[in-house]
Amino acid sequence: MRLPLQSDLPEGADSFVVSDSNRAAVEALADWPNLIGGVMAVCGPAGSGKSRLGQMWAERVGAVAFNGAEAALVDPMEIEGRPVLLDRAMEADDETLFHLINLAQLPGGAMLMISRPAPSAWEVALPDLRSRLDAVISVPVEAPDDAVLAAMLDARFAERGIRPARDVIPYLLRRIDRSAAAAEAVVERLDALHRPVTRALAREALEGADESGELFE
Repeated sequence: MRLPLQSDLPEGADSFVVSDSNRAAVEALADWPNLIGGVMAVCGPAGSGKSRLGQMWAERVGAVAFNGAEAALVDPMEIEGRPVLLDRAMEADDETLFHLINLAQLPGGAMLMISRPAPSAWEVALPDLRSRLDAVISVPVEAPDDAVLAAMLDARFAERGIRPARDVIPYLLRRIDRSAAAAEAVVERLDALHRPVTRALAREALEGADESGELFE
C-alpha cells in the first residue's frame, strides 16, 4: 500500500514551463526592473502560475516579498530603494498601496503586484491612488494551456512518487479544470485509491469527482 507521504521533487520536476499562456509576462519580467523601476502588475485567473512567476522574479532581483494586507506592517525605511513583490495586492489597503507605489519610483525601487483583476479594475477610495493604479502596466497570464497543465500534473505525481501510465496525463488534460488546484486535486484523488494509475483509474476518479462537483467549474 502506498503511504500518504510526499517526497521532495526531483530536480527540474517543478520547473516553470513557458508557453503561450504566460509568455507575455515572462518576457516582460525578463529584464525588469531597469534603471527606471516603477510598478508592474501580473494578472490572471486563480491557478494560472502568476504567483510562482512573481516568486521567480523576487528571487532573481532580491525583492522583499509581502502578501496582501501584511504589507501594512512594513517599515518604509526598510524597503526604500529595494524592489518589492506584493502578492494578493488587491487585499492591501489604499494608504499602504499609495505609499508602496511612491517608494517604487525612487532610485533602486520597483514593485511587482500580483492579482486576478488588473489594477485599473480595483475599487479604491483615494483619488491619488486611483490615478496611480490606472497608470500601472498590467501583463496578463492566462489559464494554463496543455503544456503548463501537463507540467503541473507531472510535478504533482512526482511529489507523491507516482508513475502514471503514459496515456493518463493526456487523458486528464481534456477533462479537468485548467488550474493548479485541479491538478493537485485529481492527483490526490488518484493517490487515495492506492492502485496503479492507469487511464481506467483516472476515468473512475473523474467520474467520482463529477458526481461530487470537484475538479470542474
